[in-house]
Amino acid sequence: MPIIPKNNEEKNKKVVCTLNDLEKRKVVEHNALIQSVAKMQKTALKMFELAVSCIDTENLPENNTVYLSKKELFSFFEVSSSSKHSQFKEAIEFMQKQAYFKIKSNKALGIEYESIVPIPYVKWNDYNDEVTIQFSEHIMPYLINLKAEFTQYKISELQKLNSKYSIILYRWLSMNYNQYEHYSVKGGRRAEQVEAYRNPSITVKELREITDTINEYKAMTNFTRKILKEPLEEINAHTSFNVTYEKKKAGRSIDSIVFHIEKKRKADDNSYKLDDRAYQEDKARKAETEDMLTVQALKSPYTKLLMEHFLLSYLDLTDTKILSGLQAHVYPLYDELKDLRGLNGVKDHLSYVGAKQEDYSKKNICKYLKKAIEQYLPTVKRQDLNHE
Repeated sequence: MPIIPKNNEEKNKKVVCTLNDLEKRKVVEHNALIQSVAKMQKTALKMFELAVSCIDTENLPENNTVYLSKKELFSFFEVSSSSKHSQFKEAIEFMQKQAYFKIKSNKALGIEYESIVPIPYVKWNDYNDEVTIQFSEHIMPYLINLKAEFTQYKISELQKLNSKYSIILYRWLSMNYNQYEHYSVKGGRRAEQVEAYRNPSITVKELREITDTINEYKAMTNFTRKILKEPLEEINAHTSFNVTYEKKKAGRSIDSIVFHIEKKRKADDNSYKLDDRAYQEDKARKAETEDMLTVQALKSPYTKLLMEHFLLSYLDLTDTKILSGLQAHVYPLYDELKDLRGLNGVKDHLSYVGAKQEDYSKKNICKYLKKAIEQYLPTVKRQDLNHE
């Protein structure tokens, strides 16, 4: 994430973060911070997120300090009124005197709480364009050297969100969807666990806690409108997510909310990753793995069986994503069935699946076949136990 120097020839000079190439700038935060209670107004929260996007994790800011352009700051917030200076002065004063994150951690000896004022020092003046922002030393561990349990998203995703609840909900949804994308590629979680990240559930109590509305919007109709309906309308209109939700009852009361997250189908600009060595190396490894899995799938007897039962077409044999997906996620399950019932058991299963196949399943054959074998295997195992 670039921070634009005022003078590239002098490395020791402070650097001023501008909004040039906003799409390339990311916010990276620990999940504990994402799930914390943000005791602050919308403007203060967006200002904090904008400042975080200026942190270069490969070249940490001296004295935990970043520098923003005042002009770009107003542009990000789309403020053009004559009172813009006084508005931001009020927001900054609130941030320093009253705003804080209440972070909850599970420690070995019990639950631990931290209350952190994230930005205790801000300086700007009337005679130049620079805004100095210094982070608290206590918030920095949640922003740098993050090896695990962190969330990242483009700062541009927040620019059009005009509700504090929209921002909080977007951050929480991003945390879950990041994990869905991670484990979909890396593995290490069961299929139902991976899907749960894309369809995350949160209790109403927890949602009230992170939105700081425990004592507000007592009527469920008001809570639904202010915390779910209106924020999701903003998120769906102005971010890369399309999100729906459903309410789950426990008895007569609404107990929890289940969200369903989809990424919008559009060409994604990944140009900000071009200079990211870790990303490029990971991309190369994935491509190499996909090629290897594709070759294995072409040699597998299961591919021939799928062709015989019209579950794969010759066109599918040219699709490396389909073949590598089958080899990675479906064929190991066929091996389990083969161990239990022999190759004829696999043939019988595919014969049944082929006969029952619905049109929609052809759009994602890997997912369809994986779901079919995952549903069938437990039945086979129970039958074998009953015969022992």
